Amino acid sequence: MLNLIRNEWMKLWHKKATWIMAGLLVLILIGVSGIGKWAQSNMMQPENQPTWEQNLTETQAFTKAQLAEPNIDKEFKKQLEEDLAIIDYRLSQNEPPIDPGSREQHILDSNTMLSLVLMFAVIAAASIVAAEFSQGTIKMLLSRPVKRWKILTSKYVTTILYALVLTVIAIISAVIAGFIFYDSGSGVLLDVQDGKVVEISYWGRVIALYALQFVGVIVFTTFAFAIGSVFRTSSLAIGLSIFLLFMGPNIVFFLREYEFTKYILFTHIDLTGYITGNMFVQDITWPFSVAVLLMYMLLFLFISYWSFTKRDITA
Repeated sequence: MLNLIRNEWMKLWHKKATWIMAGLLVLILIGVSGIGKWAQSNMMQPENQPTWEQNLTETQAFTKAQLAEPNIDKEFKKQLEEDLAIIDYRLSQNEPPIDPGSREQHILDSNTMLSLVLMFAVIAAASIVAAEFSQGTIKMLLSRPVKRWKILTSKYVTTILYALVLTVIAIISAVIAGFIFYDSGSGVLLDVQDGKVVEISYWGRVIALYALQFVGVIVFTTFAFAIGSVFRTSSLAIGLSIFLLFMGPNIVFFLREYEFTKYILFTHIDLTGYITGNMFVQDITWPFSVAVLLMYMLLFLFISYWSFTKRDITA
């Protein structure tokens, strides 16, 4: 199996498109960071900007007003109470939040750029099987004395490893761009744990956000891999995966009032909402989200293996 994975890995990096996608990822991430800093520095800064204490005082009053509303959702109320506890702690202990224009905030926000990694990983996953059919090499590949499921597994593992490598490249690029374009700022990260406000590790939060985003990358990569394996055409797999990537959140947003929305794949793709609090659908927990994602992934993989091992090869 290791030899099969090594062979697939070498075949993947032998393609010019693989290197081009990795290079584009670095250029885009650094370029977007530079443009963001340029736009930030050229924005008209109003005189007498409010201090962080003034901003938090206004947020504090607004949060209290929301909590005073009748018939408030339990989960939303809990989130508001935790937000208010953090605000009260910051004001009483003089602990400012991270400066929104600082290097630290830029690196924290950079996890959203993993959508680029997702698109490139989808392209690799969609074509790694379909290309064998379009190029006519599939019969030669299957003529070897190796079981089909092992061949498919080596291809799937290779795509996941490629997505992981791209994610590491994205993190390194974001950090380098942060040090190039942004200045370091002050502030600490706070969270409510066991009913108490505590300071949390900055880099621990960065890694956690990237890890949760990477879960979505794996799921969509698996979906593209399944579509490419079943229909044996990379264009359909790439197009459908990218279409659903952009349309999925909109579908969840419009259907969020319905109970069945909890079982839709796109509801659980972005697990960072469990840290940031930005969830389209309330009353769901992270174990439930993980269970739903696992069920979808198992379904995608079952379809892939069934199609690849049972169907006749006509290419």
